[in-house]
Amino acid sequence: MAEQSGLITKTKCYHCGDAVEQTPYILKDHQFCCLGCQTVYQILNENNLQSYYRYNSHPGKSQKNQKEDLEYLDEPNIVAKLVDYQDDNISVITFYVPAIHCSSCIWLLENLFKLNPSVKSSKVDFMKKQASITFDRQEMSLKGLVQLLHNIGYDPKITLQDVIKEGKKINQSGLIGKVTVAGFCFGNSMMISFPEYFGMAEFEREYAAFFGYMNLAFGLPVLLYSASDYFRSAWYSLKQRRLNLDVPLALGIFVLFFRSALEILTQTGPGFIDTLCSLVFFILIGKWVQERTYYHISFERDYRSYFPVAVTLLEEEQERPMQIADLKIGQRILVRNNEIIPADSILLKGEALVDFSFVTGESKPVEKTLGEVVYAGGRQTGGAIELEVVKAVSQSYLTKLWNNESLKSYERKFETFVGVISKYFTVGLVSIALLAALFWIIGSSPDRAWAAFTAVLIIACPCALALSSPFTLSAALSIFDKNKMYIKNTSAIEQMAAIDTIVFDKTGTISSPSASTMFFEGSLTELEKDLVYSVCRNSNHPLSREIIKWLGGRRVLSISDYEEIIGKGQSACYLDYDVKIGSALFTNSKHSDLEGSVVYVVINDLVKGVFTLEQSWRQGLAAVIGQLKTDYNLHLISGDNERRADALRMIFPSSAILLFNQDPNDKLLKIDAWQGEGQHVCMLGDGLNDAGALRKADLGIAVSDDINNFSPGCDAILDGVSFEKLPSFFAFSKDAVKVIKMSFVISLLYNIVGISFAVQGTMSPLFAAILMPISTVTIISFTSLMTRWYGKKRKLI
Repeated sequence: MAEQSGLITKTKCYHCGDAVEQTPYILKDHQFCCLGCQTVYQILNENNLQSYYRYNSHPGKSQKNQKEDLEYLDEPNIVAKLVDYQDDNISVITFYVPAIHCSSCIWLLENLFKLNPSVKSSKVDFMKKQASITFDRQEMSLKGLVQLLHNIGYDPKITLQDVIKEGKKINQSGLIGKVTVAGFCFGNSMMISFPEYFGMAEFEREYAAFFGYMNLAFGLPVLLYSASDYFRSAWYSLKQRRLNLDVPLALGIFVLFFRSALEILTQTGPGFIDTLCSLVFFILIGKWVQERTYYHISFERDYRSYFPVAVTLLEEEQERPMQIADLKIGQRILVRNNEIIPADSILLKGEALVDFSFVTGESKPVEKTLGEVVYAGGRQTGGAIELEVVKAVSQSYLTKLWNNESLKSYERKFETFVGVISKYFTVGLVSIALLAALFWIIGSSPDRAWAAFTAVLIIACPCALALSSPFTLSAALSIFDKNKMYIKNTSAIEQMAAIDTIVFDKTGTISSPSASTMFFEGSLTELEKDLVYSVCRNSNHPLSREIIKWLGGRRVLSISDYEEIIGKGQSACYLDYDVKIGSALFTNSKHSDLEGSVVYVVINDLVKGVFTLEQSWRQGLAAVIGQLKTDYNLHLISGDNERRADALRMIFPSSAILLFNQDPNDKLLKIDAWQGEGQHVCMLGDGLNDAGALRKADLGIAVSDDINNFSPGCDAILDGVSFEKLPSFFAFSKDAVKVIKMSFVISLLYNIVGISFAVQGTMSPLFAAILMPISTVTIISFTSLMTRWYGKKRKLI
């Protein structure tokens, strides 16, 4: 590298890529535009993070701008409004970082712990340009964290308003610029190529070489600018020893340009520049539509209340369910045992013992005192607590918890269709090209061998295949959402299509809480009724909710030592009263021959009575089972007794296994056993007793009615009113995968037609120019229309 001289050097900054027009800063043979860029490089170099520069050339952001004053981040009130969660040791915050633009950014931000060990973890959402960072607040302040991000050139955008929503404004300016350049060059090169297609007059032939050079000039910006992302992606894929669909695409684009340039410069042909421009233009259009589709769906799922989650609102001493999206600051809410806290709130009443493992990964419950802030995302593990909302509910925050794959305690070995195909596409394509070349070389036609080899790589475009899956599954996801089946992500739809065994829970899943009738045999004084009401008020179990309904409005007593054992019962103390409510085994009561779900009430070791829930099956249960039994193995696992087994055997097929008196661990082990037999299992449960089974199953669906049934471990949430549509949902998931496969066949047919001409070494530029864009447009149109058609066929639209 040249030493400093009196002349003004003009090179690029090694860190940010800006032009170095003044005397440069030089460190380790690298030039920098300013001291800031040199400092960032020095920090990364000293911490052995030089790999940052291997993933992209000049990946950093210019450091010439003066840094803002960060003193305000030392104010506790401001910090409290910015963070997602904090306790005595840990803080979690989500930043919108506009500078995120490439794989190097992701790599560096997810390796912040190497720069400062006080950073415990960091995750980057590239599409939203967000970084969620967990750090030790005893060792690092929020100001220190922001300063660290400033030092490496990733200034977060900080505002007390909803920065996430502002940050999610889609930024496609770079992509639009590439589409514009490709479109301009495509239109002009096509016009220049028309005389070649339709035969040139003598006058036009004199300018054939000139037209060729003009075409070549139009092809250069398309190759170097518009198609640059595909070359980068292919290069990263090869460096990681993987083959994605961008590898054959980049290879095809390069060969297309190389062959065209060779023909034009040697005056042996007109080349395929118009085809190159059209190919890049249409795949960029597809990419633009795809990003818009993902953005639209992500926006709707984050901010338009797609979770059917309710919270219990306390208003004038009355309790009523309310959709969490309608919850406002200042309102008072009741959170029961095992319910998720939906918004940052202040504890007003009760003993809060909150499990924040969904947020921090730490499973040890945290005690909160009256007046203390309780952060959203925690799960109450004690009795019912009353809270006052101090921060607006963020659906996007719950979505982030739901999509946190670290909540999965097992590894799902599932590959999507396109993931499987992409492994073989490149190998197959190159093999065909080499075989075609070898055939013509053996046949003593080396010119045709070169023509055939390049033509195969040109015509066999994988872009149609690459677009078919995201377009189909994104359209399917929105149709599911509109029918109140809330699926976590597009890959879960393919998982749903692969299911061959469906396992149902009973209470709250195939039985309808709203249509069931509660009976009581025994005698309770007014005080005892208040006691039962006060204990059951803490639980979110369907039977507890039915008892609350039966008792009506009662006086709430200040009980203590509340405990609920999932699947068995609950206990508490009040003055000299020791109360147990639950199964016969839990309450040490004698079994009875009562029908339905039985709940014993024991006060001071005396049985005061028995609640019996007369089960009412969900509307259309028999029809749902009847439609599913032809295609799936159906089973039932219930924690209730088997008094209704005869009725269920009439509904379920004879091959179904019906298991009763199963605790949550029994359910999980049974799911595991079926999976061990090679079955792909879907579990439908109420999200509380069945949390472990939902997580263990290949597909976990939590069935929810008007309750707070948010279960981060499940893959989908089904609103109870859509239970009848269950067969349609499973059939539609298979339809969606079928559309992907049909679009692949169509793409394959296009490629077979194109390759049949390409291997002959006689493919004309006109043929390539017409076939390639038509195939892409056909696939996009086909997937969109067929997905909607199948939705209408299944009566989901």
